[in-house]
Amino acid sequence: MTHVLAHATAIVETSTIGTGTRIWAHTHVMRDATIGVNCNIGEHCFIESGATIGNQVTIKNGNMVWEGIRLEDGVFVGPLVTFTNDRYPRSPRLPEARRRYADRSWLQPTIVKRGASVGAGAVILPGITIGEFAMVGAGAMVTKNVRPHALVVGAPARARGWVCRCGQPLLFSQDAATCLECGCRFIRTNGAVELMPSSPSLVI
Repeated sequence: MTHVLAHATAIVETSTIGTGTRIWAHTHVMRDATIGVNCNIGEHCFIESGATIGNQVTIKNGNMVWEGIRLEDGVFVGPLVTFTNDRYPRSPRLPEARRRYADRSWLQPTIVKRGASVGAGAVILPGITIGEFAMVGAGAMVTKNVRPHALVVGAPARARGWVCRCGQPLLFSQDAATCLECGCRFIRTNGAVELMPSSPSLVI
């Protein structure tokens, strides 16, 4: 863990952490969790064994990232987001449920793709994929997969628009949009949004 900053009160049990990552007070990272380079993990977080966190990820205070959760490069997780990984949870110590938990078949992985943001207090149900550069609004309850660049809000979360790679809203005219902030240009076809090849590339 060369060049990793871990607060004195943090408990860091994994050795798989990239250079430049910072882990703040009262955060617990379990053995067999994987964290990339230049991440920032806030106070009072818990990263369970089997969780995978990419490079340049920001995780704000009070988050629990469970086994089977994968946050790809450049993901932002606001404070107090709830991830889940079991569609029909019971205590594995309950005799009636013990057989179900004899292997890992109960585990429902969740993927937050590159550059996506999850707002404060959102709830992400098991087995969900949040697409690249999507934005989940604060307090949303995500029950279905989210398309790349989609803005979803509410409970259950529903699409309410589209966002640029830089996070700004996109306003479409005849299925084309140009971000007023960074100049990226997008095209909308069959309910999906894609970056035009000639648009400037952004570094996260």
